[in-house]
Amino acid sequence: MCISPILEGRESGCECRRALEIRKFLSKYTTSVGRAIETLIKVGRANSQSMLDLPQREGMTIQAERLNFHRYISHFRSVHRGSSFAKMRTTTVRKLLPESWGFLCPVHTPDGEPCGLLNHMTSICRISSCYNSEGAIKDFQKIKDKLLVELVRGGMIPLLPKMEHTGPPEVLHVHLDGCIVGSIASAKIEETPEDLEVGYVPLSLGGAYPGLYLFTSPARFVRPVKNLVSLPDGETRIELIGPFEQAFMEIRCPDGGDGGRKKEFPATHEEIHPTAILSVVANLTPWSDHNQSPRNMYQCQMAKQTMGFCGQALKYRTDVKAFHLQTPQSPIVRTATYKKYHMDEFPSGTNAIVAVLSYTGYDMEDAMILNKSAVDRGMFRGDIFQTECIDLSAKRTENVPEIFAKSPLSRDTDNVIDSDGLPRVGETVVPYEQYYSIYNTLTGAIRPVRLKGTEPAAIDYVALNGTNSKGSLQKVNIRLRRKRNPIIGDKFSSRHGQKGVCSQLWPDIDMPFSANTGMRPDLIINPHAFPSRMTIAMLIESIAAKAGSVHGKFIDATPFASSVKEDGENRCKYDSIVDELGPMLASYGFNHHGTEVLYSGLFGTELQFEIFIGPVYYQRLRHMVSDKFQVRTTGRIDQVTKQPIGGRKHGGGIRFGEMERDALLAHGASYLLHDRLHTCSDYHVADVCSLCGSLLSATVIKSDTQKKSKRHLLGVNTVRPAKNFTCQACQTNKGMETVAMPYVFRYLAAELAAMNIKLDLRLSNRREAPPSNESC
Repeated sequence: MCISPILEGRESGCECRRALEIRKFLSKYTTSVGRAIETLIKVGRANSQSMLDLPQREGMTIQAERLNFHRYISHFRSVHRGSSFAKMRTTTVRKLLPESWGFLCPVHTPDGEPCGLLNHMTSICRISSCYNSEGAIKDFQKIKDKLLVELVRGGMIPLLPKMEHTGPPEVLHVHLDGCIVGSIASAKIEETPEDLEVGYVPLSLGGAYPGLYLFTSPARFVRPVKNLVSLPDGETRIELIGPFEQAFMEIRCPDGGDGGRKKEFPATHEEIHPTAILSVVANLTPWSDHNQSPRNMYQCQMAKQTMGFCGQALKYRTDVKAFHLQTPQSPIVRTATYKKYHMDEFPSGTNAIVAVLSYTGYDMEDAMILNKSAVDRGMFRGDIFQTECIDLSAKRTENVPEIFAKSPLSRDTDNVIDSDGLPRVGETVVPYEQYYSIYNTLTGAIRPVRLKGTEPAAIDYVALNGTNSKGSLQKVNIRLRRKRNPIIGDKFSSRHGQKGVCSQLWPDIDMPFSANTGMRPDLIINPHAFPSRMTIAMLIESIAAKAGSVHGKFIDATPFASSVKEDGENRCKYDSIVDELGPMLASYGFNHHGTEVLYSGLFGTELQFEIFIGPVYYQRLRHMVSDKFQVRTTGRIDQVTKQPIGGRKHGGGIRFGEMERDALLAHGASYLLHDRLHTCSDYHVADVCSLCGSLLSATVIKSDTQKKSKRHLLGVNTVRPAKNFTCQACQTNKGMETVAMPYVFRYLAAELAAMNIKLDLRLSNRREAPPSNESC
């Protein structure tokens, strides 16, 4: 009777230990899983301990960049097939399949390696979710049960409790979310419900397996179309369809035609509008149906690179890098999508007066001339914001806390650093100037930090992110603002893929001026930019913007608007857009086609031909010379090869590769080639033994004079005498010669020697090695 309590105590102790071990294991497991999920969200890398055979481990998530609103919204509408497909040599995965029509935009995809792999959903495409229209979570099991009841009521024979052995064509199998739930006679399939994806695959030769396929699961593409079967009250029904059922439906375009269908297969549905096939960004291009297809693709990419309004709360944002345009404008020519998505809250360009003219030769090869006075008045002026996050708690060493503080002995009131060790908001900091200081609580030392880079910056915003237990500052965000006014080399673009760089800021007095209005253009582009690119919509935009500006109204530039017909009649009353806009210009005394007589700003004479001039919405892109220029005289070199390092950040040089070498050889500029590849790179003078041809066996002969070369004579260092070299292999200094060569050649000889391969140099004045005593 005394043993049982002891046994019970032992058992309870074992259970406690087992529970603790399980708790430790679970905490460790959940911690590792949490870290893996955190890494997946932060970096986009999938770390799997089970070594799953994933097609890719990198790029599982992307960061939503707020460069501008176009880029931000495109991140949430993008669909990427995966990086593993980019390595495939086949083009099948990049093609736009028929079932993708209306779900994936055929225009909004990048050019180059990710072409066709990185797609974007159309503006009307939606993703089915786990929530209904009221915001409640759907009960999918309840939905499936109701569907099964309705299907049985409509004539379906359930799969259980018996098996149906009859197959097509008399009986078709019914698939619900990939599972066969029964069979139904072919004659009983007439109407389908509207709130789910229903794919009826009829019997065909060599086609898909016939059956009735139902889909209710979330994460599916759905898009709205018009159902031509009208309701009793005459209203049009909007139906959601999916990619699977679309391939077996008869859907017509709203152009009044039948699409070449036979009478036996009439259209049952109709597209809402032709622009439903385009993405949100592609829908913002005015009259994109008048442009060449690649130009619309380029515009979709450049719209996401424009300087504009990245956000309404820019004052309180601390993005790593943000671009801001100071004087944006609302475009005169816009599409219906522009107003739908409230793009006026995030403008990204300026209505510039553009003249199509060959003027001074500075506009060749897509270069453009900007009016210097227009730039001085604020056109295309912008700022770049860069935020530096400083966390002293993460940088501390040996558990010595550091805080932001200013030295109490400092009496400099003109300094940028305030009394708390942080910079004053609004102060301008020049390169290598101190702008915040760190205080070591153990040693009491003050360590000021200087501004890196080559251009000055203004302290725009300082945000405090947290303090330690004693209330000291340890984590802050400092946002710097740098001016980026247009200069030569900055990139600009219209909304039609006509990109170019600024080649000259021309004075206003030298720009051509109009004979009618006296206006001078803000921007001049070359007429050779249009014939091969066929961006007719840009010419139409110029005429439309001029007509809209004189009449004081916005012009609708929705693509395919002239093709839409209602009740068999075309909406547009004119045969072409120019016939509609021409009378608007003529009513105010302008030419019907948008041309004007200009006078030369240099000579004051009338130009021989009429010039096409008008407002065009231009965008300033993020690519600027101030971020890309690279120059080097002398600087850091690589410690192994003794050649200049690469990279703009480290002050390196630009690589002179094989193609550049071939160009200089073709020109016969051998001395320039020798200067680039040898003298200015890794010039080295090596001591070579002409007897044995060795490059690595030279050693220094030390004399008494050399040993005492560092003594001081009356406070002045003595002149260092020349070194004498001898060959370690030949044990003589008679055949030593100095040879100029690239240092990397000496490094190659050392690498070969490590592999027991001797590199033998044969000099032009090579001497024969003296016979050894052994050979005698």
